[in-house]
Amino acid sequence: MQYRKLGKSGIDASAVGLGAWAIGGWAWGGTDEKLAVDGIRAGIDAGITLIDTAPVYGMGRSEEIVGKAIAGNRDKVVLATKCGLVWHTDKGTQFFEQSGKMVYRYLGKDSIAYEVEQSLKRLNVDYIDLMQTHWQDATTPIEETMSALLKLKEQGKIKAIGVSNATTEQMDEYRAVGQLDTDQELYNMIDRQMEEKSLPYCIDNNIAVLSYSSLGLGILSGKITPDRKFKGDDQRAAHPRYTVENRQKVANMLAEFEPIAENRGLSMAQLVIAWTIAQPGITHALCGVRNPEQALENAKAGNTALSAQELEAMDQIIAKHASGIV
Repeated sequence: MQYRKLGKSGIDASAVGLGAWAIGGWAWGGTDEKLAVDGIRAGIDAGITLIDTAPVYGMGRSEEIVGKAIAGNRDKVVLATKCGLVWHTDKGTQFFEQSGKMVYRYLGKDSIAYEVEQSLKRLNVDYIDLMQTHWQDATTPIEETMSALLKLKEQGKIKAIGVSNATTEQMDEYRAVGQLDTDQELYNMIDRQMEEKSLPYCIDNNIAVLSYSSLGLGILSGKITPDRKFKGDDQRAAHPRYTVENRQKVANMLAEFEPIAENRGLSMAQLVIAWTIAQPGITHALCGVRNPEQALENAKAGNTALSAQELEAMDQIIAKHASGIV
């Protein structure tokens, strides 16, 4: 497994991390808690140290499951969670509804202090390695938000500070108040918008980048066929990326990767993850895990360093296909 710094924090974390959105159940058609716990433990045993969750993933359920999974292994884990999507208050801006409750974007100092305490309880830990602002809140000055996070850092309740879904201008405002260690953004081989501004910015300012949706909600795993049916509240049922036409286009692209994957003895998901962590500035790739098999598959990708020739061949295939994928 490759291990990389979380910016200037001094914390090393596995280049491949476990993303815990799906295990919260919400928007993923439910969850199997035992499989999820076993999956996280399998990932830890395989060398994955970075685990990323958030309170809003299943209204606390994801954090609770992660807490159960890491019990007895706290020293082996770099635990990342988030703040700023809340349902205990109606301050801020309405964002969406989950389980009959309205979720708001709110990053006021009062809410951040409350959220951290709740996350510590659900995770059953004394501190959080990386606290990230989940989505940015236009109603609260960034100076107030960052000051609250720095206070928590002084208290030892968090070790590093990151943002997610932030502009470079917002990151400038955070950095004007204190040290910003990470930026978590949507990034994969067909969602590369952050290469325009955010990625160069993070490289220039020694900010680690955690890619989320590294497998495009699974569409890049090679396991989502054009005829796949999605169950329950699985968000992919209505996602524009997941039309039958788009799934076929992605399948055509992945088919051209097959010789590289076969030559390396990699699954398609492993090849795509290895490509992702090879991109300049992408220090860590978060990949969803719902069972031990997925965790072990993801972990192997962290041991894979693709050659310049392999990366060039993949880039040519991506350029050929990606522009036609919505």
